[in-house]
Amino acid sequence: MLFRYLAQSTFKRSFHVSTKLNQAMGIDGSNILAESLKKQGVEYVFGIVGIPVIETSLAFQAAGLKYVGMRNEQAACYAAQAIGYLTGKPGVCLAVSGPGLLHCIGGMANAQVNCWPLLVIAGSCPEDHEGIGGFQEWLQVESSRMYCKYAARPPSPRLIPLHVEKAVRLASVGRPGVAYLDMPATLLTAEAEEDKVPLDYYNAGPIKLAYPDPTLVDQAVDLLSKAERPLIIVGKGAAYGRAEEAVRKLVENTKIPFLPTPMGKGVVPDESKQCVASARTQALLKADVILLLGARLNWMLHFGRPPRYSPDVKVIQVDISPEELHNSIKSEVAIYSDIKPFVEALTRKLAEKKFTLQPAKNSWWQTLQEKQKKNAEFVEAQANDKTVPLNYYAVFKAVQANIPKDSIIVSEGANTMDIGRGILLNNQPRHRLDAGTFGTMGVGPGFAIAAAMWCRDYAPNKRVICVEGDSAFGFSGMEIETMFRYKLPVIIIIVNNNGIYSGFDKNTMQEIQSYGDVAQSTPPTALSTEVRYEKMMEMFGETGHLCRTVEEIEAAIKKAVKVVDKPSIINILINPQSNRKPQTFNWLTESKL
Repeated sequence: MLFRYLAQSTFKRSFHVSTKLNQAMGIDGSNILAESLKKQGVEYVFGIVGIPVIETSLAFQAAGLKYVGMRNEQAACYAAQAIGYLTGKPGVCLAVSGPGLLHCIGGMANAQVNCWPLLVIAGSCPEDHEGIGGFQEWLQVESSRMYCKYAARPPSPRLIPLHVEKAVRLASVGRPGVAYLDMPATLLTAEAEEDKVPLDYYNAGPIKLAYPDPTLVDQAVDLLSKAERPLIIVGKGAAYGRAEEAVRKLVENTKIPFLPTPMGKGVVPDESKQCVASARTQALLKADVILLLGARLNWMLHFGRPPRYSPDVKVIQVDISPEELHNSIKSEVAIYSDIKPFVEALTRKLAEKKFTLQPAKNSWWQTLQEKQKKNAEFVEAQANDKTVPLNYYAVFKAVQANIPKDSIIVSEGANTMDIGRGILLNNQPRHRLDAGTFGTMGVGPGFAIAAAMWCRDYAPNKRVICVEGDSAFGFSGMEIETMFRYKLPVIIIIVNNNGIYSGFDKNTMQEIQSYGDVAQSTPPTALSTEVRYEKMMEMFGETGHLCRTVEEIEAAIKKAVKVVDKPSIINILINPQSNRKPQTFNWLTESKL
């Protein structure tokens, strides 16, 4: 009865929005908000409803927005930002007041650090209850401001369209990020005369690309053309900026070796002959000129400093955010520009100079190829070892060989994500979503839901493969119910090593826990052994897959790929002590302080 009443109520209000009558009619805040989002081109909303946003969610659907109800606000926030990255238009996360919004904070911080467009909208306690202990009362605008580019509470229903336009615009332009709109219960239910509400508040339209200073392009050309050991680093910014065609042409024409950052994978295909990801350490250490395209010199790239780089390396830095220029080191050439127009100009200029490297004759290329061959031999030996329990490399070789080549790969977990990055290949841009710059665990299922929604609407034959460590899956595993409810055919592959980083086999774990108090004897990195995560499928009347061998993995994936209207879980039990290849340097650059 409650749903029927709310649906009828929302339908009547939405009917009023679209119906032109001679007399002025009232429209409430929820419907103003819904219509405003629709007019700004927003398409997807992810959230969890409750007081005071139940009618708001129904108004969203009545306005034509696609609403996906999640099981946790953090996961909803992760999904909304991932759809923003995939589409270029902010996804919306809808939350309830107080703790509902606070559960979004982790997702908001992740989107802000990751530079993905996101709009969070949360209900809040009625304005006339503020200061006297209202239900779930919290300083929501103030709490959100640290994680946002823009945070506001519209002062009246009539001004909601203005703030929606500004929130969507600021989340999208420049370096993308987060906007927050606070919607008190009294604002959502308040009515205004429809003809006095500017529902057609202007849509600013796309911002034109920022073009580079031609003088700086010439300096970059001069530096690159004189380099003995040039290297291109392709970042997530190049992927978000839809610069793949231009960057591919640059790499193909010049034959300069390139390294992708984790989510820069696929801008130029991983299978390109110019990709030197398997010789990453050597490439960074020996390069004399680096062209940095939409990537930041943060921890993921070891800050651009020795000992991971040559002390005299020269960096050409290209970024859409001028604040990022010279952030960690003083770049030789620092260029404020969108990636695409810069790369197009650079490619033309280098072509005029007839600049190209010859891999067969170039000593730099020969050094990198020797290192690639050596590393490939180690990986191949590990991948061909089918001893049970399996190691990571054998698992990922089997996965890579059996998933569709154009799959969107979502991945999180320590070794699972890091080792998988080198073996699970991406040949198309924006086809890898992982823990990202913030290193956030728990993002996988939310990202996968967003990717599956995008596939349904824009690439119906494409599949989403969500590769999770068992620890990472534990953060948001109940989103499997969301996948079933919305009929999303996500293939969840859990690489299960019984722990965080590494775990223990069943006998060892029992012996460890027999010594005194379990809370004191159980190692902090240990999880329960051989957990049957695939049995979660039985809650929905389906059957999951438990795998211990390569043959079982192959059979499970082939079966899962045929399923088109529900998720699948493939639980792969591996050697708890399996680890990555020994590193020349610690993967995380240590502080010298």
